[in-house]
Amino acid sequence: MPEGHTLHRLAGALDRAFAGTRPAVSSPQGRFADGAALLDGLLCVRADAWGKHLFVTFEGERILNVHLGLIGVFDVLRYAAGPGSGALPPPPVGAVRVRLVNEEWVADLRGATVVDLISPEQQAAIVARLGPDPLRAGEPGHDTAHSLAKLARTDRPVAELLMDQSVLAGVGNVYRCELLWKHRIDPFTPGRKVKKRTWQTIWDDLVDLMPIGVAFGQIITLDEQVAHAKVFLAQRAEAGDAAYLVDWQGGTEGERGRVPAGQRRPAYEQVSPFPREYAVYKRQGEPCPVCGSRIRTQVLAGRNLFWCGRCQRRH
Repeated sequence: MPEGHTLHRLAGALDRAFAGTRPAVSSPQGRFADGAALLDGLLCVRADAWGKHLFVTFEGERILNVHLGLIGVFDVLRYAAGPGSGALPPPPVGAVRVRLVNEEWVADLRGATVVDLISPEQQAAIVARLGPDPLRAGEPGHDTAHSLAKLARTDRPVAELLMDQSVLAGVGNVYRCELLWKHRIDPFTPGRKVKKRTWQTIWDDLVDLMPIGVAFGQIITLDEQVAHAKVFLAQRAEAGDAAYLVDWQGGTEGERGRVPAGQRRPAYEQVSPFPREYAVYKRQGEPCPVCGSRIRTQVLAGRNLFWCGRCQRRH
């Protein structure tokens, strides 16, 4: 399942492509035909994300709410050099639930778990059920106070709580496994026994790492890669080149979106500057990078947890 950085990156791509325009909205598959008809031709105000929920707001207080789930993909493609170019958008491929098209961009949504047209009140109710989002750190309510209160009342293991979107919004299995290993935390520690300092350290790391995930479109947690990524982004910012943050082809971690015939994949997707490497995630049976013990795995909260039984003993 795409983690929060993917949704924030997607929101940024949609906002740059469609905010301030009046896209044609359709449902080639037909399952969102009524909702699409109510959005078609309306001014797109903005696109933003909260955890794993995507919200595309249109005039008239109409909001497209999307949760990609396990297999959802929202491909965003620039098909024209600019308004008036005369270029036509590529035809939809596959079961496209929602399509947005303006004079430069096309976006196709497939396979999402949630695709709803909602009101601002309904959006507020969805957000109220979610925990603080590390990618919104600095905004009111986006700190550890809410999640610490929940931890203090439960014996559920910390590895389960990290995946609970009402505790932290946007955190998924990769960040869970990697950060628990990085900070040597026993994943089965009951929430009420997790030290405040430990939880704050996890939060601070998520606040630091998840924006890098947004920038590169992949989860980066290894110290050496993180250091290089920060240097790379600083150099791009100094040069005034933010294109790396704009282009997005959809897909989940380890999977890229489809590229229509005649189109080239963006340069950043042709050659990733960082291999997808992790300390423990999907490395069951392999040696721990620190102690050499075999990485263990077990299903917890519906996903495969990976951890080192020798290193991870802290609370």
